[in-house]
Amino acid sequence: MSSLLSKTHWLSALLLIAVLSIWELAARQFGLSALVLPAPSAVALSLCSGLASGYFWPHLWATLQALLLGLLIGSAVGLLAGMALAESELLERVLKPYVVVSQVVPKLALAPLFVLWFGFGMLPTVLITALICFFPLMENTLTGLRQVDAQRLQLFRMLGATRLQTLLRLKLPTGLPAILAGLRVAVVLALVGAVVAEFMGASQGLGAVVIAAQGMMDTTLMFAALVLIAAMGLLLYQACLVLERYLLRSHHFSTSQSGNRA
Repeated sequence: MSSLLSKTHWLSALLLIAVLSIWELAARQFGLSALVLPAPSAVALSLCSGLASGYFWPHLWATLQALLLGLLIGSAVGLLAGMALAESELLERVLKPYVVVSQVVPKLALAPLFVLWFGFGMLPTVLITALICFFPLMENTLTGLRQVDAQRLQLFRMLGATRLQTLLRLKLPTGLPAILAGLRVAVVLALVGAVVAEFMGASQGLGAVVIAAQGMMDTTLMFAALVLIAAMGLLLYQACLVLERYLLRSHHFSTSQSGNRA
């Protein structure tokens, strides 16, 4: 298994090197203007220069801060809302249409309104990010909690377990894979939401760097900011995978221990 993973990593690295090499050769061979498509070497130079001078660090921190706050708020509210809707069909029938409507409205249309209502700064970015993260957690939690085996649910009822005990000891552990899958989706969407919100009126953040670079017609700086955004998203997604493996392994271990004791 480990050898297979190492081969996969090598193949991914070779693919990246091949793409960058072709890109570099094409930029040099055809004399492409840096305004249209800068060479990877020029992007790497701009990236290293910006990191060494400290230009990117405040923007990185601003985006990461807004992303994590929005992800935390949106995921927590989505998880609680999914649990509430899963426990009450009446609540689901009443509130689900409004939840769907809140998601189909384009977030780009809401961003200027949030800036108007809450002013410039981090708060509109956090709210847009939270709104984007909310739905995947809510929908996956609702789906996961509804996938409980009917026989196990009946067994809990026969043993006299309360609704809260059934939720915490049966439904949540059973729905954990679906909930964590929703978290993975939310992590990716959180970065998209944070950057898009920064396009609209943030003075700091990688999205603001992209807009500033566009205004200065500095395509190389724009690509350097996009590289940082991609790297941040990849690292957060990998961290989410590590957390998922840890939680699922812990759940499997505790389930095995309970089975052995039984």
